[in-house]
Amino acid sequence: MAKKAEGLNHSDCRNFIPIDVAKGICGLRNERVLIDTPVCEKYVSLPKCKNCACFADKDDEGIGVCKADEKRNPWTYADLHAVTCEMYQAK
Repeated sequence: MAKKAEGLNHSDCRNFIPIDVAKGICGLRNERVLIDTPVCEKYVSLPKCKNCACFADKDDEGIGVCKADEKRNPWTYADLHAVTCEMYQAK
């Protein structure tokens, strides 16, 4: 990561291993981290709907629409993990 990612937390990093709702472990540094603290220089983007080019029309609660399949356009959460989504396209 060349520059600090604005607005991203440890829960947005592929290296984050959750322990509970408040904390986890950084898999690279082997340190405990709080889930909602800013990412470090070792940040690797975790595929989530909010990071996908197909995610649109997000409201104040983080709910948007997946535009990957024009026939369906299902609602989805911005923080939904998209690791196994075949239609995920990084922004």
